[in-house]
Amino acid sequence: MDDHQLLRYSRHILLPQIDAGGQDKLLHARVLVIGLGGLGSPAAMYLAAAGIGELVLNDYDRVDLSNLQRQIIHGTDNLGEAKVESARKTLARLNPDITLHTLDRRLEGADLDAAVAAVDVVLDCSDNFATRFAVNAACVKARKPLVSGAVIRFEGQLAVFTPGQPDSPCYNCLYPTQGELPESCARNGVIAPLPGIVGGMQALEAMKLLLGIGETASGRLLLFDALNLEWRQMKLRRNPHCPTCGVGE
Repeated sequence: MDDHQLLRYSRHILLPQIDAGGQDKLLHARVLVIGLGGLGSPAAMYLAAAGIGELVLNDYDRVDLSNLQRQIIHGTDNLGEAKVESARKTLARLNPDITLHTLDRRLEGADLDAAVAAVDVVLDCSDNFATRFAVNAACVKARKPLVSGAVIRFEGQLAVFTPGQPDSPCYNCLYPTQGELPESCARNGVIAPLPGIVGGMQALEAMKLLLGIGETASGRLLLFDALNLEWRQMKLRRNPHCPTCGVGE
């Protein structure tokens, strides 16, 4: 690291769990953020600020006025713009030293597999089951850690899946069937700061995975009740018959 980086990341370097060696790991890390909405906005911003060397940003939507209540990476001037481009501009201003890649398309099949295989950690910040199941399958196939978040109304969820580790479940173990989401933020609403809380925790878990520090949410589902400011935790077990990660995967 040069003097500029030593000063920029000095508050990380002061932490004995990170130090200069850990910050160097972050500077050489590569993270894929799928979805640049309510969750992806704060997650990508914190990862960029923290000095993740390469961020791969994926979304195929455009910025809409209704997004701005919670999707803080976008602004009024970005209305109608591709979310990946809007996000790229914001992150480049936030930290011009990192490398940003944008994928303005739906990632599917071999394209998704290649994008997942090329990174160290994947953040699923999407808002539909089809994407979540596809991303999970790609992570299991490539044995890449997956940090999954979800929010609606006043409720948030966070889970970490670490394929390749003994007894680690996957997203398909938690949700055995795909189907359609019965509820969504567009239909049911979401309080503005909630995606920031869960998205920020996704960034935190990703950094812990990259640094190999602390205890991650692997094998656990964290449930947040924002109205009563309560966290609950559920232990997750690997389903040996899971069609994605079970025997005969």
